[in-house]
Amino acid sequence: MTFCYGSVQTPASGFLGRHPRMSQEMQSGGVSELKDLGSVKVDKDRQMVVLEEEFQNISPEELKSELPERQPRFVVYSYKYVHADGRVSYPLCFIFSSPVGCKPEQQMMYAGSKNRLVQTAELTKVFEIRTTEDLTEAWLQEKLSFFR
Repeated sequence: MTFCYGSVQTPASGFLGRHPRMSQEMQSGGVSELKDLGSVKVDKDRQMVVLEEEFQNISPEELKSELPERQPRFVVYSYKYVHADGRVSYPLCFIFSSPVGCKPEQQMMYAGSKNRLVQTAELTKVFEIRTTEDLTEAWLQEKLSFFR
């Protein structure tokens, strides 16, 4: 499967893990305003993973209303996480939304693409939700607390 950003195909190593906005933020000295990246889908006809939509300054609760309730999606989300000791980090989270009730064909396409996408983009905070209602700030904080 080929990975692409928008309609412009890029080498797999250049996909989300080296997202242009992320690179720009890192070069300008920080990611304090980077709160999100986007929703990614599998384009069945072109056999590609493509960026469906970018979001800016969106909370997990707002993001869940943007996700389809009956179709799988990959979400790459940068989140401002405040650790118990007061440190602040901005983990890049990969969230696989695979709602109950999806067509089995879609679930298989996404499940088959997930590991390769995660490896290629070098993502380490990988989570899965089975219903969009699970995507809340409390849920994300609980998942991230494991990484300290």
